[in-house]
Amino acid sequence: MFRSSILALAVVVLAAGPALAETPAPPSFPGPDHEWEQRKPEEVGFDPARLKDAVDFAVANERKAPRDLALDHAQSFYKEPFNEAIGPFKERGAPTGVILRHGYRVAEWGEPARVDMTFSVTKSFLSAVAGLAFDRGLIRDVGRAVHDDVPIAELESPHNRTVTWDHLLRQTSDWEGTLWGKPDWGDRPDPDPATWTTRKRNQPGAVHEYNDVRVNVLALALTHLWRRPLPQVLRDELMDPIGASRTWRWYGYDNSWVNLDGVMVQSVSGGGHWGGGMQISAYDQARFGHLTLRRGRWRDRAVLSERWLALATTPTPAEPGYGFMNFYLNPGRKRLPSAPETAFAHMGAGTNMVYVDPVHDLVVVARWIDGAALDGFVGRVLGALRAAD
Repeated sequence: MFRSSILALAVVVLAAGPALAETPAPPSFPGPDHEWEQRKPEEVGFDPARLKDAVDFAVANERKAPRDLALDHAQSFYKEPFNEAIGPFKERGAPTGVILRHGYRVAEWGEPARVDMTFSVTKSFLSAVAGLAFDRGLIRDVGRAVHDDVPIAELESPHNRTVTWDHLLRQTSDWEGTLWGKPDWGDRPDPDPATWTTRKRNQPGAVHEYNDVRVNVLALALTHLWRRPLPQVLRDELMDPIGASRTWRWYGYDNSWVNLDGVMVQSVSGGGHWGGGMQISAYDQARFGHLTLRRGRWRDRAVLSERWLALATTPTPAEPGYGFMNFYLNPGRKRLPSAPETAFAHMGAGTNMVYVDPVHDLVVVARWIDGAALDGFVGRVLGALRAAD
C-alpha cells in the first residue's frame, strides 16, 4: 500500500507542471531527535536565491505583537468576560522555520530547536490522539455520541447527549456548559451581551464555531476514554515512533485535574487560550507535518491510519475550509491562493503554521509570522521551485 501511494504521488507531481519535472527523490525520514538529512536546495528542485528570498520574507514579516506571550494574551483577549490566564505562558523566540522537500531538510532559520508555545496547532495533536483511539477501536464510529462512550457529567444535558466525536473534532457541536471555570459563551463572545446566555442552541453539526472551551471538552472526553494522561498517549503512540525529541511538553490548566481510577490526572488544553497547550520545537512540528504528508506512515509503520487522515482532511459541511481540528483545508484556494487546493495546514496563533503540500511533496514550518504574510510566504516558497533544465 505504501509503495502504491508513492507511485500515485509521483504521477500527481509529474502532472502538476514543468516546475515539478525533476524526478522526485525517494522520501526521507529523519533519525531520532534532530537528525535530519540535509540536501542543497538545487538538489531537490529549488532555486537557491529565490528560496533565500522566501526565508528573508518570513523573517521580515514577524508578527507585530509582544514576544511576552502572557502580555500578548492580555492584549488580545481583554474584552472577554472570563479572560484570566489559568495555564502557563512563556516568552517566545524570533521568527523561525524549517522547509522539507521529499523529507530532506532544505532550509531553516531562527531557532528551530527552541521549544515555544504553538497555540492551536495543539489541536492537531489532540485530534491525532482521537485518531489513535479510532485506530485502536476505542472510538468505533466518529458519528457516535460521545456520551455513549464517555458518560461524564459534562455531556449529560439533553443537548450535549447528541454531540458526536465528529461534531467536537469539526467544532460544530455547540456544546453548552462551563469547563475549568470558562463558560462556552465566554470564548470570543458575541458583541451583544444580551445574547450570551439566551440564544437558541444550534443543532450539532449545523454551525461551525471556533471555541476553545469545546475543544477542551474533547480533551477531557479523550482523557476519560484512554484512562491515561493524553501527553503519555501522544508520547508512546506517536511522538516516540516518529523519533521526536523529548523536549516538547503538553500542559493543561491549574484547575483542570480529574480523578482517574483514584489517580489525579491533568486534563490538557487544546491550545494556548488562557495558557497551557503544547510547547514544542519547529523540528518536532516538522516531524508531525511529515507524518501527515505521508498519510500517517513513518517508514514502514502506520502510526496513524490512512483512513483517519482521509477523515481529518475531509471538508466540514458547515465550514469547508476546516477538517478535523486543526487541519485547515484549501478548497477553491481561498485560504492560500498561491497553494494547490490539496494543500492543508496545521494552524495556530502566532502565527504558527505547519504547511503540508502533497502535490509538491513539501512541509514548511513557519513560526511567529504575521498572518497577513502567510500566502506571500507560501507563494515565494512555491515560486522557488525551479523549472526543469
